[in-house]
Amino acid sequence: MDYQLGQGTGPLKGVKVVEIAGIGPSPHACMILADLGADVIRVERPGGQLLTGGSHDLLNRGRPSVALDLKNPDAVETVLQLVEQADVLVEGMRPGVAERLGFGPDACHGRNPRLVYGRMTGWGQDGPWSQMAGHDMNYIAITGTLFGLGQVPEKPQFPANLVGDFGGGSTYLVIGILAALLEAKSSGQGQVIDAAIVDGTANLNAMTSAFLAGGGMKEQRAANLLDGGVPYYDIYETADGEHMSVGSLEPQFYDQLVDLLGIKDTAPDRYDPARADELRELIAARFKERTRDEWSAVFDGTDACVAPILRMSEAPDHPHIKAREVFVEHEGLVQPQPAPRFSRTAATLSLPPAPGAGAHTREALTAWGITTVDGLIASGAAVQAE
Repeated sequence: MDYQLGQGTGPLKGVKVVEIAGIGPSPHACMILADLGADVIRVERPGGQLLTGGSHDLLNRGRPSVALDLKNPDAVETVLQLVEQADVLVEGMRPGVAERLGFGPDACHGRNPRLVYGRMTGWGQDGPWSQMAGHDMNYIAITGTLFGLGQVPEKPQFPANLVGDFGGGSTYLVIGILAALLEAKSSGQGQVIDAAIVDGTANLNAMTSAFLAGGGMKEQRAANLLDGGVPYYDIYETADGEHMSVGSLEPQFYDQLVDLLGIKDTAPDRYDPARADELRELIAARFKERTRDEWSAVFDGTDACVAPILRMSEAPDHPHIKAREVFVEHEGLVQPQPAPRFSRTAATLSLPPAPGAGAHTREALTAWGITTVDGLIASGAAVQAE
């Protein structure tokens, strides 16, 4: 492999990022930075770690993998040498671990005062739970977000790890990094970003806080405007056991819904709560009369706000998704394109995910100007995977 810096095409071309490998939100954030053109070097433990890695792991795309034994002082010194020329460092360890290893904020800013130091955790850098283990559903649970999710009144439904890890986590870390980079251009000083999933999730859920404050929300599931509490914003089964999403909130969109369903003259008043169950049963019965694809053809191109619910494997073939090339095949993997899109500095996919931790140790460290690579590998401080 002939790895070189500066090959990115997006708006972050020229930005250099040191990633201390983690799981979930921090690699997703670094994937976004790499997608947008930044030179990201991923520092992993030799052998990799649980729940991540391999040539199919799209969260690791776009950057080389370097294996360093961070318990070895020479490996830590290598990280600090990378930091000297970097714009950003990202780590997702428990609070205090990076400091104990020797590359905490003080050590890094001693080498590079303009460094943006991004810290990704679930609970945050302080607070009584900051040292506890946790996962996505735990973080979104205590922000009040998980309680209202799902259309089953009996218990909340958790949406995999999308809301916490990626919605409240990596997204807000990237926002923080970009904001701090912009500020550093004028101040010449870096700073530490404390990106906590609990903080980001609460912020992400601000609209619910507004509904609650305004008295327009019941704290129960399937009882509100956007949680299946109304029959014109819900999911309906079709004749073939598939489903359609119905989001006909506004009156003009609702009018198209009932017209295209053929129930315009029989549907009860949508604003009469006493007849909501009757309306829901009428809509449900109508959707059960045709297959998902048949209803998709009926609603295609209309303003009824109705769309088929597709499996992940089906999504790339949807006409709209296909026309925009939301998914592409790159290096043998079907994957989402970088987002968002830019009119002048379009982002493009580059390196595929590394097949294993340390697959690019020699080439990447050399490209970053580390002159002691052979010695690091010989001593075991660094590992070049076969």
